[in-house]
Amino acid sequence: MKDRALLLTYLAAVVAASVVHDPLWLGLALVTVLASSGRGAWALTRRVLLAALPFAVAVALGWMLAEGADWRAALTTPLRLGLRVLLMTALAFRVLPLVSLPRALSFSPTLRFVLVLATSQVLAFRRLFTDFRLALTARSPRRVGPRVALRHGAATAAWFLRRAEHDATTMTEALDARGFFLDRD
Repeated sequence: MKDRALLLTYLAAVVAASVVHDPLWLGLALVTVLASSGRGAWALTRRVLLAALPFAVAVALGWMLAEGADWRAALTTPLRLGLRVLLMTALAFRVLPLVSLPRALSFSPTLRFVLVLATSQVLAFRRLFTDFRLALTARSPRRVGPRVALRHGAATAAWFLRRAEHDATTMTEALDARGFFLDRD
């Protein structure tokens, strides 16, 4: 029950963060989430910045270039978006490690089944990603440069996209054949 309550609280906080548009409130909420981790606040701050800052900066720069002449909108909108991304990332890093998803979703066999499928896919893709990385290292006589790393990353991403599409189609067909999508009464 505790896990379900934490998961619902997290989902409510994410919805609230997506509805609030005032940078002051978003900033206060971000500081509150970071401070709630006590002694681990600096470690959480570092993780949040490493995970979300590149995305926030890229979006902010793109937005500022697109706005051009209207500098007030070019500064306030990226600030709002950046704070929202940082807040949602901090919420995820702070709350989700405390939640046991199998226990939180124990009320629904369908959701538990979807969780098992998603977890198995994540673990398989993690292993494959490690295999691709090790293959690049093993086949490169010298340290890999940025150009080769970008080409390898693009080829790997394209392979993963094709594989994900294939796996989703296969799983959907298998579930459909077993009557998973039939209405349950």
